[in-house]
Amino acid sequence: MAGRELIVGPETPEKPYPILAEGEVVRGFGRGGKQLGIPTANLPESVVESALSEIPIGVYYGWAKVAGDSVRPMVMSLGWNPYFKNEKRSGEVHIMHKYDEDFYGSHLKIAILAYIRPEKDYDSLDKLIEDIHADIRAAEHSLKREAHERVRHDAFFD
Repeated sequence: MAGRELIVGPETPEKPYPILAEGEVVRGFGRGGKQLGIPTANLPESVVESALSEIPIGVYYGWAKVAGDSVRPMVMSLGWNPYFKNEKRSGEVHIMHKYDEDFYGSHLKIAILAYIRPEKDYDSLDKLIEDIHADIRAAEHSLKREAHERVRHDAFFD
């Protein structure tokens, strides 16, 4: 939304970050690309319930790599998505790159570097989309910092 900070999180990732997770991209609810215009790569429920169970629900930023591609910036929604009234906690990764094809079944690695904001409910789809775009801008600016950029080259992504 208007007035949000362009840089969030500490200058250098602090414990518990970076949080590293990986899994096969699974089909989600089909809303990200189609309804929101912001496609997501969804992590399996097992990864959300194990590797990501100790962090609060909300929106995060970091780096992501789909097998065979480069490491790219990402934002991730972890939670219940109250606007859509999900019954399961999900991990939905928006890789900040335009892909021509889906990559369901591909191996996805993520490094979460910082928390952007808590999960919210919205009274309109437009307000949700506006906030997601603000999250993306915050991730773009925050990841330019040297300590965050270094994680992009971590051996985890090899």
